[in-house]
Amino acid sequence: MSGIVGIVHRDGAPVDRELLGSMTSFMAFRGPDAQEVWLNGSVGLGHAMLRTTFEQAHETQPCSLDGQVWVTADARIDGRSELKAELAARGQVVSMDATDVGLILHAYAAWGEACVEHLLGDFAFAIWDGRERKLFCARDHFGVKLFYYVQDGPRFLFSNTLNCLRQHPAVSAQLNELAIGDFLLFGYNQDPATTTFSAIRQLPPAHTLTWQDGHEQVRRYWTLPIEAPIRSRRPEEYVQRFKQLFWQAVADRLRIDRVGVFMSGGMDSTAVAAVAKGVMAAQNGATDICASTVVYDRLIPDDERYWSGLAAQHLGIDIDYVAVDGFELYQGWGTPECEQPEPCDEPLLAVQFSQFRRIRSSRRVVLGGHGGDPVLYPSRRYLLGLIETGQLRRLVSHLPEFVTANRRLPRILPTLKKRVGLSPKDQAYPGWLNPSFEKRLRLADRWNACDSPEPSLHPEHPEACEILASSLWPELFRSSDPGVTSFPVEVRQPFFDLRLVSFLLAIPPVPWCENKAILRRGMSGTLPDKVRLRPKAPLGGDPFRVLLAPQKGRYLDTFRTSPTVPEFVDKSKYLTGLLDSLRKTKACQVRTSPFSLAYWLESR
Repeated sequence: MSGIVGIVHRDGAPVDRELLGSMTSFMAFRGPDAQEVWLNGSVGLGHAMLRTTFEQAHETQPCSLDGQVWVTADARIDGRSELKAELAARGQVVSMDATDVGLILHAYAAWGEACVEHLLGDFAFAIWDGRERKLFCARDHFGVKLFYYVQDGPRFLFSNTLNCLRQHPAVSAQLNELAIGDFLLFGYNQDPATTTFSAIRQLPPAHTLTWQDGHEQVRRYWTLPIEAPIRSRRPEEYVQRFKQLFWQAVADRLRIDRVGVFMSGGMDSTAVAAVAKGVMAAQNGATDICASTVVYDRLIPDDERYWSGLAAQHLGIDIDYVAVDGFELYQGWGTPECEQPEPCDEPLLAVQFSQFRRIRSSRRVVLGGHGGDPVLYPSRRYLLGLIETGQLRRLVSHLPEFVTANRRLPRILPTLKKRVGLSPKDQAYPGWLNPSFEKRLRLADRWNACDSPEPSLHPEHPEACEILASSLWPELFRSSDPGVTSFPVEVRQPFFDLRLVSFLLAIPPVPWCENKAILRRGMSGTLPDKVRLRPKAPLGGDPFRVLLAPQKGRYLDTFRTSPTVPEFVDKSKYLTGLLDSLRKTKACQVRTSPFSLAYWLESR
């Protein structure tokens, strides 16, 4: 995850080389291998290199094929062989060992701004086209990579590192109050085009941005696919195709000689680890893989040490257990290491940083298991739709498959209640917001709008599409980006591979998405059956509640004395509700966002 930055002046004013160099050097923590800049009068690009693929061994950025079109990119391009064939058909001569950034430049030469429609992988890049005096920027389909920008009169700035842009003296530090409101209500900003700072915007996932003559045009180039259903007569064909695509998704993320895996004892991450071992063994005969597992041994009930250890032993890979019983709430907040560019609702952020700190000593790339839940989400609305449209024969034909996968009949009634508005919301609207702040931003309307998203039009996988389209995923990717963690470690998520997602959204949800049947069958003989057939299990307790209870006076006093929070939160009402919640014998979810906002505001 290299760092990128750029400055363009529409009025022809020259870019300050020292300022651009300083902003580029600022990103050395995420790109320690090299920091380079390119300037041409009123245009300047910078790049901080983190080498994470074989092809990057001798790569330099910013770079150009012809001296006219220049690029700075944080990118990993997948499906390289297929893309090279497409480029060859368009007359582009591409070397066998072409870098990913070279492929982006060839794609731009072949298709112009439509190049993004031919690219797979995770990418954020900016291309300066000197012939047309145009800046063209793009962000990948799911928003794994980040892209921020500032348009300030004749000046356009961009970077994939928010704090890098804040190094420019013209960028205002004024807060975006609506983003603060979203953080308090939902735990993160719901608007994919804004940030916590009014001056700094972000390019949403699956969008491009063109800036020419001072005019900005943002365009969506991709949406979740609704393709023709895939129907096979033999069940084995579904499983075989899934295994091919899953293998390819992992392989394209493994173009490096050593890798880590964030591995719990669950099905998704252990499947990623198993396939990674097979891919590396097939590529070079060696499997330098180390799993990393966060465990609680005393604080709360947690059996991840057992399950992850069982998988690691079966696969023959090393495993590093990160025991986190001794961590405290908001530990390290206010120190440079834990400084966050934007508010973060994670009281145990130090746990994540501890895990990254241990990984970075020997790994630059880590695979994760996120994405398995949404892409294999069981569709109750699909079954309900069969009832509503009178397709009872088809519904009955699915019942044996459903019962085999779940060992019970489908529960249609809860889905029907939710559909007609009879189910209660998971959380109540908070009563502790500052009334003036709440009224000014119409936060109650915001709550209702975000709590009732537009339903997906997908005929068979509507729930999966709604979850995949959630702004939660870009926020999750952001939280593990080096620009946020400050560690030069790139996290890659095979389940978010576009080819795999398209396939899983096209196959019948019953039986293949029931209890993740296709993944469990695909891993037969690869994972131990105890892990492969293990039911999904949540964490055995809430660390926040357990840690807050014995020392609540300490944390509450810190919150009470915060001078900035009253602008947004009625502290007395929040604390009263928090204490009432902690007194209840039955655990209920506790909103920590006011606490987290207070700590973040103080750290600024």
